[in-house]
Amino acid sequence: MKQDILFISDLHIGFDKPEITQRFLFFLTNRAPKAAAVYILGDLFDVWVGDDDKTPPNNKIRKHLKQLTSSGTLVFLQPGNRDFLLGKQFCLDTGVTLLGDYAVIDLHGTPTLLTHGDLLCTDDLAYQAFRSKSHTQEWQQNVLSKPLILRLLVARWYRIRSFFHKRKKSNDIMDVNQNTVQELMLNHDCFRLIHGHTHRPNVHHFELNDQPAQRFVLAAWSKNAGEVLCWNEKGYKRELI
Repeated sequence: MKQDILFISDLHIGFDKPEITQRFLFFLTNRAPKAAAVYILGDLFDVWVGDDDKTPPNNKIRKHLKQLTSSGTLVFLQPGNRDFLLGKQFCLDTGVTLLGDYAVIDLHGTPTLLTHGDLLCTDDLAYQAFRSKSHTQEWQQNVLSKPLILRLLVARWYRIRSFFHKRKKSNDIMDVNQNTVQELMLNHDCFRLIHGHTHRPNVHHFELNDQPAQRFVLAAWSKNAGEVLCWNEKGYKRELI
């Protein structure tokens, strides 16, 4: 019986990153089928402008995800700050289940809070303001009503602008706020949190209401390596793909 639960995030798949695409396809074909479930905690894609986007490598990713879910492995996906426009058609095409901003799962007997991680970075006020606006139904409907080619061009412009904006921000602003972390964990009655987004893989130990708590930060994938957090009844380990 398959018991492994796998967590990944921040692959940032795109047409200009073929090495990451191939590594993810290898993961879907060779490692993921041995697991009971796979959780993708945001930014699977470097950009997602709508479920009607068929540009490479999107269709190949859809096909392999569908093969995985059809084989019996459950796949859950939390949209991140790069691919928050993933929608119902993507789920129908792949068999993937979309999760909300926060999800609590029973991870081998321990309630565990999952989130992408961008909502934890509350010191980045400019980003949080954009996030609030871009997650409204009105904003998203307006964007998705535009022709695909225009959405692709605007997305590329946003990526360039984002790159230069990040260079002006301090590392502390782009990291999580510990008070926000603790407040959310208490609100969800969880003493374990798993997230991505910050690209700072680590395991943080701290106390929450005088009880031990843990925050697991997932690694971003690169052209040289991909990392998976694997949980089973024996505990956790990090695997390189």
